[in-house]
Amino acid sequence: MKNKQPILLIVDDDSALLQVMARAMRKRGYEVITANCIENTKKLLQQFTPAFAIIDLKLDHESGLDVITVVSQQAPEAKVLVLTGYASIATAVAAVKLGAHNYLCKPATAEEIEVALTQQEATPQPDNSFKPMPIERLEWEHIQKVLLDHQGNISATARALGMHRRTLQRKLQVGERKKTNDANISAD
Repeated sequence: MKNKQPILLIVDDDSALLQVMARAMRKRGYEVITANCIENTKKLLQQFTPAFAIIDLKLDHESGLDVITVVSQQAPEAKVLVLTGYASIATAVAAVKLGAHNYLCKPATAEEIEVALTQQEATPQPDNSFKPMPIERLEWEHIQKVLLDHQGNISATARALGMHRRTLQRKLQVGERKKTNDANISAD
C-alpha cells in the first residue's frame, strides 16, 4: 500500500505567491489544496481534512485570524502556520490563541516554511549582534495591538491612539504597501 501524501491547505489572496508556494510544497511531498478567501476555505474543508495549513494573516478584505478559527473548527488536528508580510506581537499572540501552531514572517523559503509547519528543530544561527527595532516597526506593532483591542474598528483605534482616522488609514496603507513589497517567497 502506497503512503498517502499529507494534505496541506494554503490560504493566500496573492495568486502568484500562492502558486509558487504550492509548487514548492508539492516538490516537498505534500498534496496541496489552495484557497484565497474564507468562503473557499470552508468549501475545501467540506471535502478535505488537511494535516497542515499555511494561512496568510491579511487577506484581501478578510482576516487570516478568521481563517484560523474555521480551520481549527473543521480540522482540529491540522497544524496551522500563519505566514505574514508584516508581523506584530499582538497578531502573533492572537493567532496562537485561535489555534495557530507557529507564526512566520515573509519572505520565507520553502525550507523555513516546512520547518515551521512540522515544528522540526531548525539549526540555530547564533546572533550576537543587538539590533534595536526600527521606530516604524514599533509604531506598526503598537497600532496593530490597539486595532486588535478595538476589533478592527479604525475610528475607535484612531481615537484611542489620539490621531485622525485618515492618518491612521494612511499608516495602515503604508504598512500594506511594505507587506506587498516584502512578500517574496523563494521556492528553493
